[in-house]
Amino acid sequence: MINSILLAAQVLNVRSDNWSLQVGAVMILCNILALLIVRYATQDRGSKPASPVPGFGLPQLIAGACFGHIIGAGVILGLTNSGVL
Repeated sequence: MINSILLAAQVLNVRSDNWSLQVGAVMILCNILALLIVRYATQDRGSKPASPVPGFGLPQLIAGACFGHIIGAGVILGLTNSGVL
């Protein structure tokens, strides 16, 4: 049985790329995709307080941006480790 402290201290060999235009483009595309998902998946659209984007409430916009960054981080790490980025 592996001790959980040793498992937490294990060094992972994960490559991550420095920021580039490709990395930024991938993050932007992931955020746009997440905002589209959040727009159609939210039950209470346009809730208060309003945001500068028509039809979006501020909670929707923040949730979509957070979701987009989570997706984007995974996509960037996956593409970097597979050698695409």
